[in-house]
Amino acid sequence: MSFQTGLSGLNASSKSLDVIGNNIANANTTGMKSSRAEFADLVASSLGAAGGASKGAGIGVSVATIAQQFSQGNINITGNSLDVAINGGGFFQVTMPDGSTAFTRDGQFKLDRDGNILTNTGANVMGYPTDLLGNSTSVTPQILTIPTGAPIPAQVTTEITAEFNLDARAKVAASVSPATPISTYGTSLTAFDSQGVEVPVSLYFVKTGPDLTANPAVAADTWEVYDSNTLAAGTTALATNAATYATHNANSTWNTANPGPDQRATFAAAGTGIYAADPQLTMVAAGSLFQMTFDVNGGLVTPAAPQTLTLTSPNVAIGNFNATLDLSGATQYGTAFTVSNLTQDGYTAGELTGISIDPSGVIMTRYSNGESQARGKVALADFRNVQGLTPTGGGNWVETFASGQPVLGEPGIGKFGELRAGALEDSNVDLTAELVNMMTAQRNYQANAQTIKTQDQIMSTLVNLR
Repeated sequence: MSFQTGLSGLNASSKSLDVIGNNIANANTTGMKSSRAEFADLVASSLGAAGGASKGAGIGVSVATIAQQFSQGNINITGNSLDVAINGGGFFQVTMPDGSTAFTRDGQFKLDRDGNILTNTGANVMGYPTDLLGNSTSVTPQILTIPTGAPIPAQVTTEITAEFNLDARAKVAASVSPATPISTYGTSLTAFDSQGVEVPVSLYFVKTGPDLTANPAVAADTWEVYDSNTLAAGTTALATNAATYATHNANSTWNTANPGPDQRATFAAAGTGIYAADPQLTMVAAGSLFQMTFDVNGGLVTPAAPQTLTLTSPNVAIGNFNATLDLSGATQYGTAFTVSNLTQDGYTAGELTGISIDPSGVIMTRYSNGESQARGKVALADFRNVQGLTPTGGGNWVETFASGQPVLGEPGIGKFGELRAGALEDSNVDLTAELVNMMTAQRNYQANAQTIKTQDQIMSTLVNLR
């Protein structure tokens, strides 16, 4: 019986050394999780023992299980945009070349010639499809693919948004001599037609109120809006208004100095012979796109809704096309004219220049035209019992009955960890501890061998009895 006990100890110690050796060999393997041999003693029962209890010394030891340790490994920065580490719980779900499903913590991803995201073992990384803004459009994982071939097509400009401040200290443009140039308060941007050809867009703002001398009087803060197509008409209108102001101011001065009706530099109502004070002629606003009105707090009152702006493509086959102009963020405060935001949603065609993955798993592609678009979201999986997973090599695990079915989700939500792009999760093997464990296992092996040697000597003594 003692020989069997010692032999079981040798087998268990040998198995423990195998596990320790595997841990040490994979100390630098990305996503590797260390294991340990867990022992259980073997006891022989005796039905005839007094009191129903066994008095046996035991018959040895066995390896009850080899348990994996799924603790977090260190995050190592690599700078490779397709390297991804999981900081927290979860596994990447992959589809193996044979079509089976596996799970891994190894985020060393690559692109194949078709734009599919693969692991080093050739498995497809699974994720959720998204719209171009990164919002998931399905809860069913699919193979993640990046369009690396043809450039993305051009998109025509349909929306223009401008946020700016108009100087509340500015005078009515035509009341200044010479008149304030129409380009004093202006800004520009580049829009695109349906073929991605650039279309310059300029906006000009001309102050026309408040003006109590106008007929009718303008009590509110008002600005006329012009663009490139109406600039000439606006300039003519501004010149006309400036002349009107000059005449009015001159007449007002003359009338003040010459109050008599026969001396007023005014005009007589037709057929009446009655002279009246010189009124301000109606201001000319020819060609303006629309008028902006601000309240006493500097906030925009009108227009309350986006306006339609007509753009002209240099391609006569395309001609004119419309875009909405949103000026709801405009203000009028007593500071200098500044533009804080000027955007439009069009762009020309662009080639793929880079890929990045954010902490929530959204895969963003960057293009030569300055655009960024989401092309999917990495999916994560977790299990009720990760100890029940079976390793299959290559850093992969497969589900078993003991692990339960995978629970799928998105990074950073619930129990799933966030992703760290440009980084990898190191092995969680503690090399120092493994070396100490190896020495302990070696001593155990030697001690078990010694029990067998001692038992052999005892048996020899018995055999040699005369």
